[in-house]
Amino acid sequence: MEGLEMQCFQIISAVGMAKSSYIEAIQEAKKGNIEKAKELIKEGEKAFVGGHEAHAGLIQQEASGEAVQLNMLLMHAEDQLMAAETCKIMAVEMIELYERLLTLEGK
Repeated sequence: MEGLEMQCFQIISAVGMAKSSYIEAIQEAKKGNIEKAKELIKEGEKAFVGGHEAHAGLIQQEASGEAVQLNMLLMHAEDQLMAAETCKIMAVEMIELYERLLTLEGK
């Protein structure tokens, strides 16, 4: 596997783990396990950093004058990166909402 392919798979793998953590966090918040949900968000953030760093490496490579060949795999990796980021934003908002609802219910 070549360098670009490896970097793309690093991005896809890391942000896939992050997205799974964010979805699990929503499920835990739904059950009322707010602290567990917040822990899962932090775990997801750690995984996301790996994907973000691999992506940043490609941007730095391009900025230094070394062309990065755009292909379907890279497009997929970037799509997954953005989807995971969106998932995190929504998960954090939902956790806050579940937490507020639990407070109103007196739990």
